Amino acid sequence: MLFNSAEFIFLFLPISLLLFFTAAKRWGNEAAITSLVACSLFFYGWWNPSYLLLLLASMAFNYHVGKRLGNNNNKNLLILGITVNLAAIAYFKYAGFIVFNINALTGAEWDLGNIILPLAISFFTFQQIAYLVDSYRGITKEYSFLHYALFVAFFPQLIAGPIVHHKDMLPQFSQTKRYQLNHHNIKIGLTIFAIGLFKKTVLADGIAVYANPIFSAADAGQSVDFFSAWGGTLAYTFQLYFDFSGYSDMAIGIARLFGIILPLNFYSPYKAANISEFWRRWHITLSHFLRDYLYIALGGNRSGKVKRYTNLAITMLLGGLWHGAGWNFIIWGALHGSYLMLNLAWQAIKAQYHIALNPGKIYVFFAWLLTFLAVIVGWVFFRAVSLDGALTILQGMLGLNGISVPNAILSRLGEAGNLLQTWGVTPSHGGAVFVKTWLWNITLLAFVLTLPNVQDLFAKEQGTLSNYSQVNDNTFWPTWSKSKTITWSSTTRWAAFSGACLALGILTLSQVSEFLYFQF
Repeated sequence: MLFNSAEFIFLFLPISLLLFFTAAKRWGNEAAITSLVACSLFFYGWWNPSYLLLLLASMAFNYHVGKRLGNNNNKNLLILGITVNLAAIAYFKYAGFIVFNINALTGAEWDLGNIILPLAISFFTFQQIAYLVDSYRGITKEYSFLHYALFVAFFPQLIAGPIVHHKDMLPQFSQTKRYQLNHHNIKIGLTIFAIGLFKKTVLADGIAVYANPIFSAADAGQSVDFFSAWGGTLAYTFQLYFDFSGYSDMAIGIARLFGIILPLNFYSPYKAANISEFWRRWHITLSHFLRDYLYIALGGNRSGKVKRYTNLAITMLLGGLWHGAGWNFIIWGALHGSYLMLNLAWQAIKAQYHIALNPGKIYVFFAWLLTFLAVIVGWVFFRAVSLDGALTILQGMLGLNGISVPNAILSRLGEAGNLLQTWGVTPSHGGAVFVKTWLWNITLLAFVLTLPNVQDLFAKEQGTLSNYSQVNDNTFWPTWSKSKTITWSSTTRWAAFSGACLALGILTLSQVSEFLYFQF
């Protein structure tokens, strides 16, 4: 069941809220939790009931292992618990990829059949591995299985995150005020949900039609010219951002309707003026998991520069592999690992040789531009299905596949158009698509660079568990001074705004599309 579907918005969500608050009022908090766990399991089972057993088995196994680790920090038991979790994810997510590569190298013909990836297995597996490690470290408390099940299966965050931490969520479920209908929370939750729905259905799905044909053509072996390659890649860059951040906003809004505050997952990453800042703002909960449970576990920066760079490379490679079983994801992870190492090296060189660059507007702009271009190149590998498709797009972006401009535009340029053709620019068809692609890209670029995000709008209302508010360090945010005056308040104007977002989002329900991160 998708958040942007009629059955979710008009049936499942209202019924879940009614059950939760009615159960809390009549039978108490534990009854309310029971109803919410039941709703969450129904939500997960809607997609494929058979995999509901996998989720239940995973929760039962990790709860009991975690409980034993809390009483006896047995390292072998921790290793066993992590191994079982990784084995499950390895089978469902990576077995086919591994066998494919073994067959390619050895000429063997092994066949595992069609293994269907259980929805959200990456998210609930990482969440529970973190729980096991924290139990081993002695920083978890005694929780009932019912509370633990809600922590894992809470439907707003179950499918695509944010990846939640037990210390953030379980204490909230223990507070009586969470079980009382709060009109202020309802207003905040509905507004954040409406903004997220608009971002997903209007913006992300709206621009997807200009990204998908370009990447499909490249993967099919067709040549892609300069403007098509850049137009399609930028379209995907914005599609992915508004799809994933829109989903995260909807999750935050839905959880708030139940009185629960989720972690922040996105904080205007395309404003970042260096790659480290980008990763502090993109998929924040995954970045924190990789930092806390992989990078630091490998040794972090405690054993010298070489070890630090090696740990960083390993972390980003595995982070890339987490997103999908394919060489393109590994290349994407390697690229970002390289970006981060170059950034660290540059900071070290500046410190060693006392290079003091003026952090003025021009410097910040070029730092942002370089960061944005690096991210865009990474998205080419992330989106393309094949390595050849990604290379075709990159060749097009470099102009190696020629430059074409729609004939309708060239003819209107007069002498300038003739001059362009003497330089090798060729006429093509598709003027309307060309214009719409670039209008969408320019408009969404302006959106991500100038507008405040949900976290900034609701910082005074604790929109998420983060304390971020109007942070513009290491960013290119040309309208920061004006944007920081825009904050949500319980007014008619904001009610009209959220109503408009909700209405526009609902008008698109006839063309429901899945979230991009469902496949990860």
